[in-house]
Amino acid sequence: MALLKMDEIRKMSDAELREELRELGIDLLRERTKIAAGGALENPGRVKEIRRTIARIKTVLRERRGGHGSL
Repeated sequence: MALLKMDEIRKMSDAELREELRELGIDLLRERTKIAAGGALENPGRVKEIRRTIARIKTVLRERRGGHGSL
């Protein structure tokens, strides 16, 4: 699964974004489990990229809801 850029995320529907968010959450859990087990990761930067993609998706979903967070 490829990580997404902001323009790709904005083109997706809310349902697609929620599904992608669920899948990324599972991937992140899997990567963190490998780390906790003491295993070596194939791509150590992947955890950071997954976290950033999750944040991007959450940002777009929040924008669409009209929520501004703490602003």
